[in-house]
Amino acid sequence: MSRPKFEEIKTGIEFNQWYWLKEEMIDICKLSGLPTNGRKFDLRDRIMYALDNKGKVKPEPKKQKKQSKFNWAKSKLSLETIITDNVSFGPNFRNFMKSQIGDKFSCHSDFMDWVKSNDGKSLKDAIKEWNRLERRKENPKFSRQIADNNMYSQYIRDFLEDNPNHTFKDVKKYWLLKKALPMKKGFVKYERSDLKLIEE
Repeated sequence: MSRPKFEEIKTGIEFNQWYWLKEEMIDICKLSGLPTNGRKFDLRDRIMYALDNKGKVKPEPKKQKKQSKFNWAKSKLSLETIITDNVSFGPNFRNFMKSQIGDKFSCHSDFMDWVKSNDGKSLKDAIKEWNRLERRKENPKFSRQIADNNMYSQYIRDFLEDNPNHTFKDVKKYWLLKKALPMKKGFVKYERSDLKLIEE
């Protein structure tokens, strides 16, 4: 059973059985007259809603207006600078963090999530948190959490952890076979039974 063309799909549930690239969903939204902004899951939900509601656009919740006017792009930053609700991780922010931490600084997702959820704290607090997050790497079993929408990276990690003798090239073969199958809510997850896909 292969994935049908989008034009052949009639319901949101049927659409959600299959794996779709974000680029594919953007194209579908364009063809369907739907907004193309947002994350991969936002696009999926928008398409599903339109399929189940005669092409209507899914109502979007109103975004809370940011209160702060602090200019993160141009203002001089210091250890005492307070994190605001409009924090930006552009060059000004990154350069300041590098000046305090060194070239090893990287603005990874765990750190950015912490900053965005801790307005009111200072950049000194942010540096302490970055160092705490980095110390996790000292644990040999540590691995950074992969975002739910990055199924490919998660599949690779899970496959290789379970099959250390296989190569990245091997994993890609299994991934291509697995993502072509219908899945619960379109989530492609590694299962040991995937090893039978090549045999089949």
